[in-house]
Amino acid sequence: MKREIKFRAYSSHNHKMYPVSNIEWDIDGRIWVTADDGKNGIELIDEEAHLMPYTGLRDKNGREIYENDVLQCTSYTYGNGETGKTSLLVKYHEMSAGFIAGPYMLGKLMDIRKCEVIGNIFENPELLEVKQ
Repeated sequence: MKREIKFRAYSSHNHKMYPVSNIEWDIDGRIWVTADDGKNGIELIDEEAHLMPYTGLRDKNGREIYENDVLQCTSYTYGNGETGKTSLLVKYHEMSAGFIAGPYMLGKLMDIRKCEVIGNIFENPELLEVKQ
């Protein structure tokens, strides 16, 4: 199976998401990220850069899915049509060696064609807040 390897980074200093063009480590183990702000490259140091890998999957609208994205998924039951929507956080699961959304393996145990990216935990933390 072949998939594209790429990252994006959220800058906690600039409060902005950037596509990543290069990642390097210095002699002290710090991560240096070169990101594209649309005009020129910017350097982000590990304390301010939150790296997120691309899962290799796209949502129902064709939007790329990255770690820390929030997916809104629609569930259906046979004969009843749509039965509800739920918001799930995309994370890498080491034990499964793959990405999960809530309790489901992305691309295996859930139908990604019924999900859409509605935000991410850095720019939209309210999407995962428990409703009272």
